Amino acid sequence: MLDLRKITIIADYFVICSGESPIQVKAISEWIEETLRRHGIRPLRIEGAAYAHWVLMDYGSVVVHIFETETRAYYELEKLWIDAEPVTFE
Repeated sequence: MLDLRKITIIADYFVICSGESPIQVKAISEWIEETLRRHGIRPLRIEGAAYAHWVLMDYGSVVVHIFETETRAYYELEKLWIDAEPVTFE
């Protein structure tokens, strides 16, 4: 997870994760959407779900990026946002 609040206004946070295959990427995105929907949180937009190599889920202040492993390595999104502060969880 990257904290973008000090460097851009497009979102407060990026959540970046990976799946081993398009099927797993799709399953992760469906789980996130279903879980948040149960809490009354709906995405503004979801892109890439049909192809499922990179699914972008826009929740306004939080944008979730779910990559297939190879696609994540190719785009290196974390390097594009090198000035963002990483957020870790225990």
